[in-house]
Amino acid sequence: MTIELKVRNIDGSLCVDLPEEMIARLNVREGSLLYLAETEDGGYLLVPDHPHRERILAKAKEIMKRYHNTLHRLSQ
Repeated sequence: MTIELKVRNIDGSLCVDLPEEMIARLNVREGSLLYLAETEDGGYLLVPDHPHRERILAKAKEIMKRYHNTLHRLSQ
């Protein structure tokens, strides 16, 4: 599915209005963060969650586990 979005200027900022259907499918509201994820073919995907969040969290957990004692001492 392709949805056309018109770019508008509101108070000096470029904005797009998201159709209600897209808002519902993305499960977002005012203040939500959306991410533009670049695809391999040079296009973009609009996603409601950071595309690498799981990988980032897994790496953070690995680091916290590996350096638990050091991090504990630093927190004191």
